[in-house]
Parts: sequence; structure tokens; C-alpha cells
Amino acid sequence: MQNSEYPAKPGVYVMRGKGNTVLYVGKAKDLKNRIRQYITLTDTRPQIPYLMKKVEEIETLVVLSEKEALLLESNLIKKYKPPYNVLLKDDKSFVAIKVNNQNPWPAVTLVRARDQVKKGEALYGPYPSAFQARKMLDEVHRLFKLRQCSDQELARRVRPCILYDMKRCMAPCVRLCTSEAYHDELKRAIRFIRGYNREVIDKFWHELEAASEALDFEKAAEILDKIRAIEKSVEKQHVHLTKEDNLDVWGIYREAESGVLTRLHFSLGELSSASHYPFQDVLDEDNELLESALSQYYSSFAPPDVILVPLEPSQVLFELYPNILMPKKGDKAVLVKMARENALEAFQQKRNKEAEREKLLMKMQELFHLVNYPYHIECFDTSHMAGAFPTASLTTFRGGEPYKKGYRTYKIRSTTAGDDYQALKEVLERRYRKGKEEEELPDLIIVDGGKGQLSQAQLVLKELEITTVDLISLVKEEARHDKGMSQEGVFVPGLKDPILLERHSSLLHFLQRVRDEAHRVAIKLHKKGRSKSLTKSAVDEIPGIGPKRKRALLIHFGSVDRLLKATIEEILQVPTINEKVAKVIVEWIVSYQKNNRPAETDLL
Repeated sequence: MQNSEYPAKPGVYVMRGKGNTVLYVGKAKDLKNRIRQYITLTDTRPQIPYLMKKVEEIETLVVLSEKEALLLESNLIKKYKPPYNVLLKDDKSFVAIKVNNQNPWPAVTLVRARDQVKKGEALYGPYPSAFQARKMLDEVHRLFKLRQCSDQELARRVRPCILYDMKRCMAPCVRLCTSEAYHDELKRAIRFIRGYNREVIDKFWHELEAASEALDFEKAAEILDKIRAIEKSVEKQHVHLTKEDNLDVWGIYREAESGVLTRLHFSLGELSSASHYPFQDVLDEDNELLESALSQYYSSFAPPDVILVPLEPSQVLFELYPNILMPKKGDKAVLVKMARENALEAFQQKRNKEAEREKLLMKMQELFHLVNYPYHIECFDTSHMAGAFPTASLTTFRGGEPYKKGYRTYKIRSTTAGDDYQALKEVLERRYRKGKEEEELPDLIIVDGGKGQLSQAQLVLKELEITTVDLISLVKEEARHDKGMSQEGVFVPGLKDPILLERHSSLLHFLQRVRDEAHRVAIKLHKKGRSKSLTKSAVDEIPGIGPKRKRALLIHFGSVDRLLKATIEEILQVPTINEKVAKVIVEWIVSYQKNNRPAETDLL
């Protein structure tokens, strides 16, 4: 890599390693100077030499300004998820409230937001839990007369549903309200979602006075109930720290390349949510980390009235978010300190959990006489229904936690009905023949079952000449998956009897979690395969008919029986069906009726 290759312009650089894998994405005001610091190792961060040993190529993308570079960096981090960048996630997707403004009658719904906002959508949140998000959505549906039906139901409805009679909907489906009135109600609901409760209450009071003057006491009573409901929800909150209308406070705590980002959100002086985003192996300095985090976060969610940060914001951040501040004294500085203390607490809790998991895995190694420290565990389970639809699953745990990228599912190819041993043998051979070739083997294999399953697994590993992997089998009492906490046995090679685990053992809880996760994935695949088989139709047998035409035929005729009675003229009325295809369908109908004609004895 020669430094002369790179332009002296603002842009983004993408470091790629083996197999074209993206390792790190960064931005720079001058790409040539920034990349030179990596190549010549003048960047003194201790992790840089380690990274550069893995880098095989550096790709650059030139943009017009630092602002554009930051936005592009954010998009590429979300796209590639590089291991040495901070990726703003808290091990789950965000739970948020969505308003789809592309629809003429927008609905308010819940969504798990993983990526950028789609065109025409607005997301509000996120909420610290799905429970709190659902609670907010229920409040919105109770206080504001917005539709709750799906877009499909909205399009086909010819009369209002019961929610209109309950005065919980304005019935836009049958145009019992104007577009202006509906959108006014929507705007008020959004203000409520964003925490402007006092503003919403004031408007309700004006409407109540107007209804009273018009002697519409029923409407006045309805509005008063809404006011009381909102005031009651406000009274439940007790943290009053600032008078800002809508405020985000960011805090950082880190030790070397690992740490936690914390975001505290305040509405009208009340702490409404706290989110923690752990990171590790991150190369960015604190200011770069903060820039990347804010850019990622606010590309999905609308920025609040004020953003407080613990570091002096860069000019790029000022351009993107003019309302960003780094307070040095006063109440706002206290809030920033509070955010950092929360980040520290979250980091310590995470470190304590990691220490507990490490202690548990060491206990497992000692108790089961394992050669390897069981950092990388793979667990297998098979599933079938009376011998039909045989499937198997592989779930992976690393460091005591699920590693979803390592999950695999298998459809069993060569086995007789209900032969669990043969199914296990097949899936083990498929996984570890490939694993041996690619040098990707676990520390420990867990199979669900008794001594027979353990022996089968031992035989497979022996045939594949794999001797570096530990193996155990976990058997549930009476082979049941529904008994909850019970004394269970672990079969270990070389021991005649199982090692029994007490029902309140933390190791038992962990092994049950590993085994039950494998069982859950196997059952899910099994149900999916069974569901597909049940939805097969006789229409699938028509030669030359793809999914689109099959769907068109079933939608047009409603059932296979009606299609079997159709004439060629009726078939030609179906969208996407031409004369050539119609003749093929008619020939199939004749053949189908002939082959499925009941025998004479059936007619008696």
C-alpha cells in the first residue's frame, strides 16, 4: 500500500482484510494524510499495528465536505458492521413508534427499527422496552381518534367498525371525517408522543370550553376524561432535572477499546428513558466515536430540541445539529455528569456479567473433565412429527452468550422415519466435514439426548479424525422438554454413569438455556416446513404455471373447485393468463378430472 495512491481530499476510507471483509470504516478531512498515519504507524494507538497486520486493501471514497464524509461513514458502518467501529446497538433492535406519512390516512404503529428510516416514515422513540412502547401506543389509541386498522382493511371497508361507535376512531375508512381534521388529530398525537403533554392539555382545555359554550356537554365530558388521563400519566413521573422541552444527554465511559455509550432522554424536565450501547475493539478516539454514534442514531430518529454531549462538538456536528451543546457548568453540566455515571454503571455491570460467565465456563471445564476451555459451544437438536419433516438445528454460544451468526438449520436428507440417530449422524457429518476443511471447529459439542446420541457423535468425530473437540450429551428427565427445572444428567465420554446436576445449579440453568435454544430453532424450522407442505395446492401441478399465475388463478376463482369448472373464456379473464397458457390449463383440468374421478363403488 503506497500512500501516493490516495487523494488529498475529504472522504471515507474502508479497510478490508482477508476475503474482502470490511474491518474498519473511517472519515478524514485529508484522506492522504490520514491513511499515511496508519501505513507509517505514526498513529500511536496500541491497537493500530494489530489492525494493520490484518488489512490487505484500503479503499477510498471522495466526497465534497466533512459533513458528507460523516454521513457516508455512518451509512457504511450500518451496512458493513465492521468489528473495529462503534456500532450503535444494544444487542437488540430499537422499539419505536412509527407514523407512515405516505398513506393519506397515516396510522400510528409499533415497529422494531434496525436500519435507516424509509422514505415517508417518521419514527419516535426509541423506548427502553417493548412494554413501555406498547403502553405509549395504547395511550395514543385511547386518547386520539386515529385509525387502528391495517392499510388493506382500510381500503376494503364499506362501513365503520365498532371503534367509531366507541368514539375511538374518526372512521377515515368511509370518509366520516375530513383530511384536515384527521391530520390535526394526528399532529396532536405526535406532540403527545414526543412528551409535550402540557401543550396537548392546553389545547384540550380550549376545546372543552368551546364545547361547554355550545352546550355540547357530552363532548365536554369526553374531553375532560382525556385531560385527566394525560395529567395522571404526567404525575407518575418524578424526575425533574431541567426545564428543556425535549432533551438528549450523551455520556461515555471507556477503558482502552471497550466501553459504553449512554443516552438519557428528558421530556419537559422529566427523565423518560435511558439507553446503553456497549462497544469493544473500537479504534475511534472519543470525539470520533461520538460523531459516529450521533450520526448513526439521528439518521433513524428525529433529533430533540437540545443535544448535550461530554466533548466539544466538531464543526461537522454543528452543521448537522445546530442545537448541540457541551455544557461546562450549571444544571446541564450536572446532566452530562449523570449520563457518564450511568455509562460507568452499565460498563461495570457488563464486566461483572462477563466475569460470572467466565467463572461458570471454567466450572464446566473442571466438572466435565474437558480438555478445552468451552468458549465456543455448538449444540444440536433434531425434530420430526411422527417421522415426517425431519429437521435439525445447530445453535452457537460464545463466551456464554448466544452467537446468532453461528446458528444453522438443516433439512435431513437421508434417514428413515423417526430415526433420530441417523438424523444426528447426518447433520454432524455435514457440519464438521466442512468445519474441518475451513478450520472452524468449536471447543465443545453438546448433543441433546442420552448415551446413544453421545456414542453416535463420538463415531462421527472418529470417522472425520477430529480429536481436538470436547463432547457431552445432555439428557432431560424422561426425555421431556417441558419439565422446567429438574435434576438432569450429563453424559461424558469415558464415564459409565451421567454426572447429575442439582436443580438450582447455575450450570444446569446455562445448559438448559443452550439446549432449549437449539430445540426452539429446530421446532421453528420443522413447523415452517410442515406449513409449506400443507399450503400446497393442486394448481402446483399445472405445467408452466409459476407462483404469480398460481396466485392470480386462486384469487380470481377463489378455489380449485371453481377453477375445475371454468371454461377457457373464463380463464382468459384472469390477469397474466394468455391464450397459450389458458389452453395448457384446460388440458390440465381435463386430465385432473379424469385421474381423480371416483370409482363406481365410491358412487354407490
